[in-house]
Amino acid sequence: MFDADPASRGLGIEVVEAADGVGVARMRVTPAMVNGHAIAHGGFVFLLADTAFALACNSRGPVTVAAGAEITFVRPAYAGDLLLARAVERTRYGRSGIYDVTVTRDGEVVAEFRGRSRVVADRPEHPRTATGTPGDTDPTD
Repeated sequence: MFDADPASRGLGIEVVEAADGVGVARMRVTPAMVNGHAIAHGGFVFLLADTAFALACNSRGPVTVAAGAEITFVRPAYAGDLLLARAVERTRYGRSGIYDVTVTRDGEVVAEFRGRSRVVADRPEHPRTATGTPGDTDPTD
């Protein structure tokens, strides 16, 4: 999955670990990722957390996508910082799951992210070839 992710790879995100409901990724904040306040733009921090989340929820095999996510920014990151995002599966139920991701810099928490996943039933890995079935994104089943 990560090999087919030009967004994450293009930002220099590296996979550290992906197995058994855990995903770890890291990214160096570049000057192009800094906003007008001279801190890392929150969208880049979110993307790193989302990548770790994707690694964790796809580590068990079935094609899984995000059903939703939220992030809380705790402290700023700066150009040159190496950020580490560690995603951990909290629970899976049916085709759904909940994952928590902590983004750190040198052991200090930068952000906390919670993602909700959904296994996409009967779909090939590439969405452009998928026809889909009604109810694939129904969170109640």
